[in-house]
Formats: sequence, C-alpha cells, structure tokens
Amino acid sequence: MDGLLTVADFEAPAAEALDPVHYDYFAGGARDEITVRANTSAFARIRLRPRVLRGRGTPRLATTVLGQPASMPVLLAPTAFHRLAHPEAERATARAAARAGTVLVAAMLSTVAIEDIAAEARKVAADPVLWFQLYLQRDMGFTEAVVRRAEAAGVRALVVTADSPALGHHERNDRNGFHDLPPGMRCENLRELRADEPGHVRQVDLSPDLSWAHVARLRALTDLPILLKGVLHPEDARIAADEGVDGIVVSNHGGRQLDTALASVEALPAVVDAVAGRLPVLLDGGIRRGTDVVKALAYGACAVAVGRPVVWGLTVGGEDGVTRVLDILRDETAHTLMLCGCGTPAEVSRDLVLAGPPC
Repeated sequence: MDGLLTVADFEAPAAEALDPVHYDYFAGGARDEITVRANTSAFARIRLRPRVLRGRGTPRLATTVLGQPASMPVLLAPTAFHRLAHPEAERATARAAARAGTVLVAAMLSTVAIEDIAAEARKVAADPVLWFQLYLQRDMGFTEAVVRRAEAAGVRALVVTADSPALGHHERNDRNGFHDLPPGMRCENLRELRADEPGHVRQVDLSPDLSWAHVARLRALTDLPILLKGVLHPEDARIAADEGVDGIVVSNHGGRQLDTALASVEALPAVVDAVAGRLPVLLDGGIRRGTDVVKALAYGACAVAVGRPVVWGLTVGGEDGVTRVLDILRDETAHTLMLCGCGTPAEVSRDLVLAGPPC
C-alpha cells in the first residue's frame, strides 16, 4: 500500500483487483449516477473559515454517539457483500473497526453472519461497538428473528434503512447481468428468508407500504436504540423526533436509491435545524477527506460514516487496507481541526463553514 496517501488513492487499485462486474456494483448508483457524483462534489462547494490563535493544542478526536464511545467521529457505514471484495470479507472489516476503536454498522446483506462479525471484532477489542443495519421486511416475524440474532450478538443499536420501499435501479448491474451472488456466497443474515434461493442481490423482501407504523412495531420489539438512515427532508426529521427515534442518519444511500436526490451534506443543515438538538444526527455520503468530516461536523452532524472507501481499502489490503483508510481519515480530521482552531469535534461550529459556488 506504499504510495496510497489519500482515501481516493485506493479506488484505482481496487478497481484493478476486482472483477469489473463487482467493481461496478460497489461503485455504481441509481440511473445516471448524478447523486453519486454530487455527494462528493457538494463538499467542494463548502468553504472553511478557520479561527486562529486559540491555543487548543493537539486535537483529541474521541467522541460519543448515542452515548457510546468512538475514537473519532468517523464510523463505518453498512455496505453489502464484502466477500466480493476480499476472501476475509466482513471479518476483516470488523477487526479493522475494532482496532480503530470506532463503530462498525454491520449490513443486513453481509456475506458473514452477524454472530461471526461480532466474534471477529472481539478478537481485537474486549468490548467493540457494533451496530446492525436493518431493512424492515414484510414479514415482521422474520424481522423480529433477525433483531433477536443481532441482540444476542451484542449489537448496541439498530440502523433502519428508511429510504427503501424498493431498491434503486442500477443500470450498471443490468448491463452486466449482475443479479445473483457467485456460487458459495450468501447473505448470511437472511438464510431463513428465502431458503429456496442461493442468495440473490435483491433478496430482501421490501414493501412499498413501508411507513412509520413499521418503525413503531420495531420499537415495540426491542429496547435497542433505533436510528433512521436515509432521511433528507426536515419534516421527516421532525416526525422521527416526535416518534421517539433515537437518531438520524442523513443519507441518500450513497446515490444508490433516487437519482438527482440532494447530496447528503446539502440536506444536513435543514435536518439538524429541524430536530433542534432532540436527537443526534449523523451523515453518510461523499466523505473522502478529513476536511469533509469537519464540514459535516460544522453543519451539526455528531459523526459521519464512510462506505465505499472502506470497500476499496478492504479490496486492496484486507484488514490492513481498511485500517489504513481509517488512519488517513483520522490524521486528516485531526489536522483540519488543528488548522481550524478546534481542540475536539465538539468545538466545531457552523460559523466555520460557508457555502459557495462550485470550484
């Protein structure tokens, strides 16, 4: 991994190492992929306005999210099918997250079962912080069974993907004919859902009737904190706070659901203002630099989550590759905080950012 100095540096060697069909799956998004590109370009339109002579010393990145510890305000977003990227799959990702001391949000569509992901994390850290991403199913009995497995594995929160009454249409996958996992791979958390099928890419049983009532039913099933992922509209954020949701992830699903949707960071300020401190707000989508992390913090996010960069790191170097990606973001975030006159993530405020024209 010599010469890979930035998070972005990992994508080209990952693309070279991956089967082109699988690279397209990870890199691609919905329709014309306008929102995929917007997630990163939107950060370039935000300018930092640093403070000086504040005497804050070396920044300390440790923080808490939902009262749970993280060594930095950078989490690992849920991404599916890690075995397509590396033979050790989510096992390697779990060890890297635990070694970094930050939160892994394990995907429902993992190619390693949640119990095994948790076991791998515990090989590195005695008490790792693991969350579980959940697609609410038509069959609430199956949803409950998955939740019970996650609880037994020791996860500390559920992250409900709320923007998916149906999955987005990925034309790269259609052109490549990619609709099934390769032989020997399965969505291990879904074995009981479609036991007659080998592990389809679209194996989750989503419903166009997905509503707040489903969230209420989930709330009745578990005492775990529940975060809603996929919120872009401030009114939905207000409803989430009123409904007793424990946190929000401002996200457009990495541009994989509705093309031409707002970039996540464009939606962030209005969502933060709408909840008015009633619950924590996180962001995913487009984070590629420590400056991006600090910009999201300035707009009111308590932390960010990264998806594709983790997959590129996993592809290139397994556990060590994911660790390197996280180390780069850690170092860049600390450096940015120092140059902005901030000693901790909590000191970042909205007056440090100005939205401007495209670069």
